[in-house]
Amino acid sequence: MFRSNWKKRLIGAIPQSGIGKPRLSHALIVTFVHYFSWGLLTVPSMVKLNERFAERAFLIDGLIYGTRGTLAFIAAPLMGALSDIWGRKPLMLMAVVTTYSPIPMMIIKDWWFFAMIMISGLFGTVYSTVLAYVADVTSQEERSKAYGLTSATYAAAMVLSPALGSLLMDKYGLPVAVSVAAATGLMNILFIWVALPESLPRQKEQEHAMDIAWVGAHPFYDLRMLGKNKTLLRICLIVVLSSWPEAGEESCVPLYLTLNMGFGNVEVSVLVGLVAVLGIAANVTLGLLINVLGAKGTIISGLVLEMCQLLLYGLGSQKWMMWMAGIMAATGTIGASACTVFSSMYSHPQNHGAVQGIMSGMMELSEALGPVVFGILFYAFNRDLNGKHSSQNGVPFVAGAISVLLAIILAKLLVEDVDKQKVYKSSGIVDEMKPLTGTE
Repeated sequence: MFRSNWKKRLIGAIPQSGIGKPRLSHALIVTFVHYFSWGLLTVPSMVKLNERFAERAFLIDGLIYGTRGTLAFIAAPLMGALSDIWGRKPLMLMAVVTTYSPIPMMIIKDWWFFAMIMISGLFGTVYSTVLAYVADVTSQEERSKAYGLTSATYAAAMVLSPALGSLLMDKYGLPVAVSVAAATGLMNILFIWVALPESLPRQKEQEHAMDIAWVGAHPFYDLRMLGKNKTLLRICLIVVLSSWPEAGEESCVPLYLTLNMGFGNVEVSVLVGLVAVLGIAANVTLGLLINVLGAKGTIISGLVLEMCQLLLYGLGSQKWMMWMAGIMAATGTIGASACTVFSSMYSHPQNHGAVQGIMSGMMELSEALGPVVFGILFYAFNRDLNGKHSSQNGVPFVAGAISVLLAIILAKLLVEDVDKQKVYKSSGIVDEMKPLTGTE
């Protein structure tokens, strides 16, 4: 009873009201400010990591984000399920507070900064809760466009903030860059508390579910849905098979282009900026693409583009091939966004949080796995990247392309059905993905 009372008091203390009714714009603001704040620390954290660990910097970086990704993979389904019970706002607050808490440690005690980043994955990710919020406030017909705008907002934040953070650190020093990032994070916390209205009002059933949430809302309970639902299982496998090569690629492409393809720093910066801008444009048009190609067709198109760009990076020997690969990489991001849309369309409306939590967990696992696999393959096949192209230098990219090919085969097995009720019945979602209450 005591545990039940403190949970009710804690959740009840968070105001459900905000500015206006729940809208897509609320989710976009939270997304932009959150990733803008962390993006400011991209360069400062790399500098601090190098200063602290010197020649072990890459090893420690992999350990930090690999551990964080693994913890997030375990925790994300739980946090998603709890957001279906407690509401989106409390879980969003928990995620942003724990994500921002390491920031001051960068200038107070840098070792604690990296340690706190590593364990912050236990408290879920902001993005999965934001996607559940978007699903709450949009109809199924509007959702593909809304998810595309959310992905584009994330990309826009990550385009602008790293350069600004680097400029602030170079001109005013590390404390100023960290202070601006912390202040931006605090603004986001205040916005969620004051201005963000709850998109999932607690009903009596949900209040009762709070008493028994811990019985059923745990990672393995949610992951059992994958075994019961072939549609969700295929989507999750597609996400893993296609996301780890992308994560590995992002971790090494600038260095790969510099050492193996003779790119200069300016060329690399221009290519990265071009990829980001084109990625934003591709995701803004996601709704139109899904209307024309369907969710399944958009997923397959994105995966084909991703496979082709990986092959170009791995087997290409000319600079123009790298530019073409970058363009394909940007437009190929529609595949991951379309997977998110597909999963929300084929999930019970009261389980959007749980489903997006599972999806987020799979992505976090892939982001932890990708750099590790690429690093091992580079070490095994590329002991000396001396500025000359070698067929062996591209082995990690070719391995990633094979993984994406498997994802394409799985995507061909997906079944689209525009009849929502028929979708629920045929996929078993009504029976097997019913609202999580801790009882069966």
